[in-house]
Amino acid sequence: MKPKEPLVPLERTVTVDLGRRSYGVRVGPGLLDAMGDAVAALPGVTGAAIVTDSNVGPLYGLRLSDALAAAGVRPAMIEFPAGEANKNLSTVADVLDALLATTPAVDRSTVVVALGGGVVGDLAGFVAAVALRGMRFYQCPTSLLADVDASVGGKTGVDHQAGKNLIGAFHQPSGVMVDVETLKTLPRGELIGGLAECVKHAVIRDASLLDYIEGRADDILACHSDVMTDLIARNVAIKAQVVAADEREAGQRAHLNYGHTIGHAVEALAGYGELSHGQAVALGMVAANHLAVARGLLDEQSRGASSGC
Repeated sequence: MKPKEPLVPLERTVTVDLGRRSYGVRVGPGLLDAMGDAVAALPGVTGAAIVTDSNVGPLYGLRLSDALAAAGVRPAMIEFPAGEANKNLSTVADVLDALLATTPAVDRSTVVVALGGGVVGDLAGFVAAVALRGMRFYQCPTSLLADVDASVGGKTGVDHQAGKNLIGAFHQPSGVMVDVETLKTLPRGELIGGLAECVKHAVIRDASLLDYIEGRADDILACHSDVMTDLIARNVAIKAQVVAADEREAGQRAHLNYGHTIGHAVEALAGYGELSHGQAVALGMVAANHLAVARGLLDEQSRGASSGC
């Protein structure tokens, strides 16, 4: 067991530096209640369309709606069936229909708020990218996977029968609010799947993060707020650095795809929903390590060290 590192304050903010389109990622406990003020602070906002799924909506939809209303932002709720199998153009059409049917009518003073895991964030972000030729949106992720990966960087989109995430757009959010307390309602398997993305970031950018994950494993699985705040902020900082250097994946941002190339194939072959995205990424990283050894790009000791996910 590695020694435990000291903890940091309970709330942290990481900046994704993209010039005029820069935004902050706030991480900490209880931040769902701060979403109203955060959205209201955006210039000219009058309303918000909360896009969520049938799992997360009943848990946190009313709380977020109340926070928005209390801040003077008129809320509307749009819910779609949960699951990767519903991350497609048919669901996009349904969400767009609901969005454009809200009363009063949406316009560019309306902000789309994505409340949920990676499927919700990807789909809601894509809806925001295409509705009215581009609407502002705010990410409010509720899974570890979305906290450390999908909510940051502006990749939005949906799946196609030919492959995962083949239809989409780069559309950066106005901000990201990570309430670590929402992780306490995650199934254990989903939490472990999210850790696969944390391991990915550690392997490609920060070996000390692997030691941190090992040393704090019990606290992470127990979703201790201080540990989760630190873990998520460290991962977001890694992704933010890569995105700031290569927003549209022309070069080094491809490093973030470690484990995903094979993982996406595994998801497609297994049938979307049979494996979680995190499970598929973990398998993809292990497979990528084996291929690297076979090609003489990685030694056996390093393969074992980086396959511990």
